[in-house]
Amino acid sequence: MHAIFSDGILCDGFIWKYLWAALPDLVPVVHWHYRGHGRSALPADPNRIDIPAHAQDLGAVRRHVGDPPCVLIGHSMGCQVALEAYRQRPERIRGLVLLCGTYGNVTSTFHGVQFLDLLLPKLVDAVQKAPDLARAIWSRLPARLALKVALKIGEIDPNRVHADDFLPYLLHMTHVDFPMFLRMLREAGRHSAADMLSTIDVPVLVVAGERDTFTPAFLAQSMAEAIPTGELLMVPGGTHVTPIEQPELVDDRVKAFLRDRVL
Repeated sequence: MHAIFSDGILCDGFIWKYLWAALPDLVPVVHWHYRGHGRSALPADPNRIDIPAHAQDLGAVRRHVGDPPCVLIGHSMGCQVALEAYRQRPERIRGLVLLCGTYGNVTSTFHGVQFLDLLLPKLVDAVQKAPDLARAIWSRLPARLALKVALKIGEIDPNRVHADDFLPYLLHMTHVDFPMFLRMLREAGRHSAADMLSTIDVPVLVVAGERDTFTPAFLAQSMAEAIPTGELLMVPGGTHVTPIEQPELVDDRVKAFLRDRVL
């Protein structure tokens, strides 16, 4: 049995810092990078950036490590990837852990409104007209200033998150190709696994942050209720980065879930 971590968009593993250390006494852990993220090069085919393509890549990762029985653990967009991977090839998947994410259409529910869904097509068009300029501006975003803004406006909990745990995300973010990121986000917004939730027959743990503005908590609750085998952990005061804000609570619940329902 292996645990395989799938990131959110723009991420290269910062969210797994504590869970990565907590799980190896139970199961071997595997972490991989999406195309154009972390150690993965830009996609040779620029159109292979949608959720089904990510799920196919996850399938290749599973085969690369010997195709063992596995539990798929996803954060943010990684929840969609894990669900789509289950749709594509449920064999040998023994459980799912879905953290701070939803089943799809994420651009329609960002901050609980459709503003991003309306803005994104225009932004994609504008960036495609001047991609080099967009890349130059994006790559020069000051990470430490962005951290201060995120703390100030409450997107992350200033009383619980350590700056050194969140800063790696902001530093990596500016290295991701901006036009590719926008197109990838657009595809995530178009994808939905809502139609398959009722067919899942492996144990599922859904973890939500009560104050998550990226994927509001009500989405996680409705997802857990739609999955016959689902259970929900609602983390009081948690935001979109709950796994690094309240690691002891999250790690203990994930480990108990694996011990009691998966292993």
